[in-house]
Amino acid sequence: MVFGCSIFAILANKFGLKYVLMFGTLGYAPYSASLYVNNRYGTEWFVLFGGATCGVAASALWASEGAIALGYADVHNRGKFTGIWLGLRELGQLIGSSIQLSLNYKSGQRGKVGYTTYIVLIALQCLGLPLALLISPPEKVIHRDGRRVPDPTKNKLVLKELRRWWDLLRDKRFLLLIPVMIGFNWNSTYQGIYLTKYFSVRARTLGSLTSGIAATAANMFWGWLYDTKFVSRPTLAKVTWGIFSVFMLALFGWQVANEKLYSEANPKVTLDWDNPGFGRGFAVNVLFRFMNESHYMFVYWIMGAFFDDIETLTLAVGLLRSFESVGSCLSFGIGAAKIKPMVNLVVAFVMFSITIPSTFAATFLVPERPIDQRKALSDDGSSVAEDDKSVGAALRRDSI
Repeated sequence: MVFGCSIFAILANKFGLKYVLMFGTLGYAPYSASLYVNNRYGTEWFVLFGGATCGVAASALWASEGAIALGYADVHNRGKFTGIWLGLRELGQLIGSSIQLSLNYKSGQRGKVGYTTYIVLIALQCLGLPLALLISPPEKVIHRDGRRVPDPTKNKLVLKELRRWWDLLRDKRFLLLIPVMIGFNWNSTYQGIYLTKYFSVRARTLGSLTSGIAATAANMFWGWLYDTKFVSRPTLAKVTWGIFSVFMLALFGWQVANEKLYSEANPKVTLDWDNPGFGRGFAVNVLFRFMNESHYMFVYWIMGAFFDDIETLTLAVGLLRSFESVGSCLSFGIGAAKIKPMVNLVVAFVMFSITIPSTFAATFLVPERPIDQRKALSDDGSSVAEDDKSVGAALRRDSI
C-alpha cells in the first residue's frame, strides 16, 4: 500500500475513479476468508496471501474513496462529506462487532473469537462490488449552484500525472503533513496488543463496538464543525490542532499509568465488564479511538482546504494514504517484535510528539478558500501545453 495508493491515484486520473473503486472492493473477502481458515484450521500461508490481496485492493479503494468524498463535495460541504464517508467506513465495524458481541457475550475469559464471526464479515465484504457500481463518475456531479466537476480523465497522460504527483510531493503544504500521517496512528498497534493482553473476549468485542460508535461520533461532530462559519478556516485549523495535541498527550499519560499497573499485577489481569476497575482500563481505549478518527477528519479537511480540483485531490489522497501506510508498516513491525508492550507504547508516544510542530506549522498555511491547482498552474504559465496550443490556434484563426 505504500506504493499502491499513489499508483492507483495516478491511474484514477487516467482511467476514472469509478473503475479504480470497483477494483478496490475485490481483495477484502479473500483476506477475511484467510482469517476464517486460520481461526478454524490454523492455516498460516493463506493469511499472508490474503493480506497481499487486501493490500493491493485497499490501495485502490483508499485512493479512490477519499478522492470521491473530497472531490465531489462543494468547498462548504467537505467537512460533512468527509464525515459521512469515514462514518460509513465505520458501519462495517459496527455491524461486525455487534454480531461478534452477540456470538461471544458469554465468554468472560481470554481467548479468540468464534470462526463464525468471519463468515458474516465475508458476506458483508462481498457486497462491495455491486455497491461500487452505483457510484456516478465525476463528470456527472452537479453542485447546487449549477457548477459541474470536470472530467478528470479527459486528455490525461500517465507520465504527466506522474510529474504532477512529484510536484505535489515537494509542495511545502504536503511535506508538513507527512509526519502526522506517519506518526499519529502508531498507538492503534499498541491498542490491539493492550486489548488482547488484558481483556476478556467479550470485553474486546465490546471494545470494538464502542470504538466504532466513538469513531462515528467523531466523524459526525467534526464534519459538522468544519463546515460551520463561526470562525475562519485558518483559525479553526490552529485551535483544533492545539486541542488535539493537549488531549492526546493527556491520553498517553493515562495509558502509560494503566500499562504499568496491569503489567506488574500479580496474578495476571483479565479485565471483564463484571470486574471492578474495568472502566479505567476500558475508557482510555475508546477515547484513543475517538481521537484517531478525529485526526483522520482533521488531515483530510486540511487537504480539502488546500486544493479545490478533483485531479489534485485524487493525487493528494493517494499520497496521504501512502505515507499512512508507511506508518502502519513500521508500527505493526514493532508490534510484531518481541518487545514489552510498554516499549511499544512509549514509541507511539514519541512518534506523536514529533508530529506536533510540523502539523502546527501546516495550520498556518490553511487558506480561507482552497486553490484550484489547475488554474494556479495556468496563471504561472507552467504545465499548460494543451492550453497554449488552443490559444495559438485561436490567434491564428483571428489573424486569418
